[in-house]
Amino acid sequence: MSYGIKPLGTRVVIKEMVAEEKTASGIVLPGSAQEKPQMAEVLAVGPGTEDEKMELNVGDKVIFSKYAGTEVKYNGEEVMIMSQRDILAIVE
Repeated sequence: MSYGIKPLGTRVVIKEMVAEEKTASGIVLPGSAQEKPQMAEVLAVGPGTEDEKMELNVGDKVIFSKYAGTEVKYNGEEVMIMSQRDILAIVE
């Protein structure tokens, strides 16, 4: 399945996961108090390069660097395009 954005090189397209609206103790947080999530789902991956192979796959859940990537609005959705190097881990 193609997402519609084809990243180049070692870039990936991700969509951030929704932030928790409640704390562990059950307190509901207003939108301004919610911490921006650093977890996302990979929507598209580039082909990699000769120097750096692509280690991510579409559908992977990942944790990424806080200030990484470029936010883009595509088909009414907010997605981010970032380098594979800014992905810190795959969540299993």
